[in-house]
Amino acid sequence: MRDFLDTLIIEFDKGLKSSFINKNVSNRVYPANDLKENKLSELERNHSSSLMRVNHAGEVCAQALYLGQSLTAKDISIKAQMLKAADEEEDHLAWCSKRLEELEDNQSVFNPVWYTLSFSIGMLTGLAGDKWSLGFVEETEKQVVSHLDSHLHKISKKDLKSKAIIEQMKQDESGHADQAKESGSRELPEELKLGMSRVAKVMTSTSYYF
Repeated sequence: MRDFLDTLIIEFDKGLKSSFINKNVSNRVYPANDLKENKLSELERNHSSSLMRVNHAGEVCAQALYLGQSLTAKDISIKAQMLKAADEEEDHLAWCSKRLEELEDNQSVFNPVWYTLSFSIGMLTGLAGDKWSLGFVEETEKQVVSHLDSHLHKISKKDLKSKAIIEQMKQDESGHADQAKESGSRELPEELKLGMSRVAKVMTSTSYYF
């Protein structure tokens, strides 16, 4: 129990700090690295930065969920899967952070709140059992893919950098959903899916402005 509590404190503290720090170093190449920065109007730039702030907040949540789930996973292979996904979400976090810097804007002031809630939800879903936990991952990532797809349609066509980042994130998140399904995820009740969608809407609408 002591080892578990020590790990819990360390992981929570590490993730919470990442909610404050403007991290922009990733393990993988920045998707927008070789793309031209086209001139955007003030309206286009503000919209792009708001959408990327939402995506950054979403990655804070995703990292927290996976770390929380990894702590309470029963199967060692599922635990490893969750940790690997969390590492990929750290890349997304860094990419969004870097893009926000390029757009001269800030991350959401509510990130510590999103992290704390998501970490707690992750632990609870893990305690419900690995199949339910994987089901939560699959549904979460499906909703994220849909959300990212909507951003690709909303963002200015001139903002090639943000689009490249979103495209790569969308590909990774879809892979997480597929992997969860292949690992034996259990489909969640429709009521829970709807509840997840409503919570996500609160987070995205708030992070767009703050």
